[in-house]
Amino acid sequence: MKVNGVLLDTSFFIRFLNDADPLFKNAMEYYKYFLSNDIKMYISTISIAEYCVGGSISELPLRNLAILPFNLNHATKTGEIAKTVFTRKGKLKLAERNIIPNDSKLFSQADVETSIIYYLSSDTESIKIYNLLQDEGQKPNFNFIELNIPPNEYFGYLDL
Repeated sequence: MKVNGVLLDTSFFIRFLNDADPLFKNAMEYYKYFLSNDIKMYISTISIAEYCVGGSISELPLRNLAILPFNLNHATKTGEIAKTVFTRKGKLKLAERNIIPNDSKLFSQADVETSIIYYLSSDTESIKIYNLLQDEGQKPNFNFIELNIPPNEYFGYLDL
């Protein structure tokens, strides 16, 4: 049985945990939607590290999240994704090491984990990378959800 899941990135949690943020309402509505529709919510150890730069792990709703560690299969896929991104942008130089952005690492986790069918983010740079991968024929195995689109619009239900 395939579990439908969503990988929530750091930008989601920054908005979800700040009720003054303009995207707080959307974040809260997605969270409720996922809970009520049995869509398993994942948080990567990478996102936990990023969040803890400005926040505390105790603020994260870990009770309702599955923690996804970054493993060898994710690292291998990250190399493939980063190679495409660096090559396409003309930044790949074999004599030097490039720092792989966390977006590529998170994408690899969402791509490799078959239970994850969605990736939710408000990061405008992430969607550019997702679109670049599609343009280069590396269609990720997940759908990118932009947090600025309300869940009723994305999933097509009436918000009554």
